[in-house]
Amino acid sequence: MSDLASPRIVIVGAGPAGIRAAATLVDAGLHPIVIDEGQRAGGQIYRRPPAGFTRPPQQLYGSEAQKARALHSLFDQLSAEGRLTHCAGNSVIAVHEGRLHVLGESGVQVIFYDRLILATGASDRVAPVPGWQSAGVYSLGAAQIALKAQGVALGRRIVLMGSGPLLTLVGAQLVKAGAHVPAVLDTSPWRQQLRGLWELAARPVVALRGLVMRARLGGRYHAGVTLERIETDGSGVAAVRWRDAGGRQRATSCDMVGIGWHLRAETHLADLAGCAFTYDEQWRQWLPKIDGMGRAGNGVYLAGDGVRLLGADGAEIAGCLAAAACLADLGRPAPSAKADLHKLARLERFARGLACAFPWPSEMVRALPEDAIVCRCENVSAGAVRESADAGGGEANRVKSLSRVGMGRCQGRYCQLAAVELVAAKAGCKPDAVGRFRGQAPVRPAPIGAFLRES
Repeated sequence: MSDLASPRIVIVGAGPAGIRAAATLVDAGLHPIVIDEGQRAGGQIYRRPPAGFTRPPQQLYGSEAQKARALHSLFDQLSAEGRLTHCAGNSVIAVHEGRLHVLGESGVQVIFYDRLILATGASDRVAPVPGWQSAGVYSLGAAQIALKAQGVALGRRIVLMGSGPLLTLVGAQLVKAGAHVPAVLDTSPWRQQLRGLWELAARPVVALRGLVMRARLGGRYHAGVTLERIETDGSGVAAVRWRDAGGRQRATSCDMVGIGWHLRAETHLADLAGCAFTYDEQWRQWLPKIDGMGRAGNGVYLAGDGVRLLGADGAEIAGCLAAAACLADLGRPAPSAKADLHKLARLERFARGLACAFPWPSEMVRALPEDAIVCRCENVSAGAVRESADAGGGEANRVKSLSRVGMGRCQGRYCQLAAVELVAAKAGCKPDAVGRFRGQAPVRPAPIGAFLRES
């Protein structure tokens, strides 16, 4: 039997990393608390539809259906047996001195912890394109969630643009579901994609799967494009104007646009938990510092795409490692990490190949016209960011306070990377010299009334 009183271990996130971490702790006789924003475990990658949904797992998850079912079944069994506590539909909005402030239907409650495992995952890494603030523009992840959770496409005529595996994956999924997708626009040229080939060979089956999905898109897929603007007709998106690899002007009519350049780690809670950060030049973003097992210090452990962008397989391994590190630090027997560390090294090599093949479009961002919107929440233009960079001395948080970029509902999740690129270009330095926006609580929008009911 597990001891519910001690130690109190909380896991934030019930995706692949969180599920594996929970299972590892349960196997060691502990009873973890798992907090997740979703109503059912699975995370974004293995998001589950509502009860009564008729599409089978094979259609929802494709080649990953077996993995998804295995994780779902594992977590559901542990929860049904009472071997863990699942706080579904709850958001952790603050971390402070061993306690979490958790927003749920009844308001904000405080949950104390002795050890904390953050498996917060990642979200779309988006770059501003003139007109992207218009109705009908979504992230690639949003388009995929709508398809998985509700079985719907978000438009009748869909253009997808950006770069990375998610671009072609969502395109192939939409086409297979019967959606009309006239164009999939990739900003990475073929020659750039070939530069990552050696590292991508670390996972040949996955790399081949990506090529197959691209082949299914046929003439819809265009590499090495230059995105010019998203046009509107007064009610929403009307067309995308772009130039192909040969420089020819093109326009594709549509009523929905999906955008995304791979992923950005969800790090707000790690920041509030006091984790140190380092700038990753290849991923062009700030990532938390951990040891090989996921230790971030002060009883905090990180796993999954919230710290290393390795995908679902890497997240499962990282979840096991973080839980093993937690057990070892508690003086309890822990499973051997040698084989998992070896697997993780191979996955990291593959991920570096992805980052090389499908890079963040820094040159496109730095060339944004003055009137292009960078921060959609606060309607802050590229010109305003550049002007604030002059007055703010090229430091991220001073620019934020002067221009209000990153102060909206998303707290910089969608604009920070672009804003930092603009500031760095204006200051004549690299993005790491500009710094990053400091995390603020609450990390998700919360009604004032929820705090009045805090317990």
